Amino acid sequence: MKKNILIVDDIHPVFIEQAEALDYTCDYRPLIKASEAFEIISDYAGLVIRSKFNVDRSVIDAATSLRFVCRAGAGMDNIDEAYAAEKNIQLINAPEGNMDAVGEHAVGLLLSLMNNFRTSDAEIRTGSWLREANRGYELKGKTVGIIGYGFMGSSFAKKLSGFGVDVIAYDKYKTGFSDRYAREVSMEEIVKHSDVLSLHIPLTSETNGLVNDEYLFHFKKPIFFINTSRGKTAKVSAILNAIKQGRIIGAGLDVLEVEKFPSLADQEWYDELRQSGKVILTPHVAGWTFDSYRRISEVMAAKLALLSD
Repeated sequence: MKKNILIVDDIHPVFIEQAEALDYTCDYRPLIKASEAFEIISDYAGLVIRSKFNVDRSVIDAATSLRFVCRAGAGMDNIDEAYAAEKNIQLINAPEGNMDAVGEHAVGLLLSLMNNFRTSDAEIRTGSWLREANRGYELKGKTVGIIGYGFMGSSFAKKLSGFGVDVIAYDKYKTGFSDRYAREVSMEEIVKHSDVLSLHIPLTSETNGLVNDEYLFHFKKPIFFINTSRGKTAKVSAILNAIKQGRIIGAGLDVLEVEKFPSLADQEWYDELRQSGKVILTPHVAGWTFDSYRRISEVMAAKLALLSD
């Protein structure tokens, strides 16, 4: 049985060290093109990816020796999970590896929005000292609504535990998850009570475009909106519309419907987005810290060891 792994993205070397300790041979080719990988994939028992490589039906069909795919991160939307299961291909991801990074990043975006860090910093640098215009909000006493209470959502809730907030959470795919950090509620209660809305959901056919004009219309209070999950879960045009209508006070977006240039600059909403003083943008790095870079690889290697037993 083959015990070789093709690694097509940049990962921390600790994964290679630990995989080789399990008698795997690692072919580390982070700069390989998808077309080149497709030509040789049949020779490998394992595949390690991040986000640039899509494991679709054509790849799975070509990967005749493939036994497992490791996703260096949490999201699995670039893998055809159902077809992989049909082919008895094991899937490994590592949400435990970057959950703390995502939770902290979401808190950072929220605090920055509520206290006008971005605009006040820019104003001082250009000679303006505007105290009243930059009066902020406190988190204490606010209700934070979380959609999706897996590793990322629960991490965000835990990070908020010292702020004196009421954290409520909705998850369509699980029940009975209330804990010391969040209280399980219905979507209706999220819409009715939230002062802050934060998404921590995977991209699926059901979550694609979840946050749109109609959805935001039903919120009873103006909200701060945070998205560190997947860009396609929230329509940028709807977020901008809600900002203009006063329904969203500020938005912290680590992810967008379209990411990376030049495609991003071609979107009809891009100019309005970049000019908005009510939006803070980061380039899909919520889970990508120096610490999580190593931890993700450690988690993948630990799960690979269980697979090998």
